[in-house]
Amino acid sequence: MLQKYKWEFNSMNVLVFSTSVKTATDINFLTPFINSLAGKGNWNFALDDCDHVLRIISDEVKPIIAIELLRSHGYQCTELD
Repeated sequence: MLQKYKWEFNSMNVLVFSTSVKTATDINFLTPFINSLAGKGNWNFALDDCDHVLRIISDEVKPIIAIELLRSHGYQCTELD
């Protein structure tokens, strides 16, 4: 019998966003802003993914705040399901 597993990271939510962030230079620019939002080590980008995915692991960060943070610096950002 197969069981379904719910993956958790220390009981925190994983927020996933599609972004227009494309380069390491973009990430270096955004690092201090995202660190102040989510904390150092609690986020990462997957630039090799077609959606240039940003993942944030947090139980406190609201998706709209992360979206507005990126948009305020000229990047597109949309939450993924």
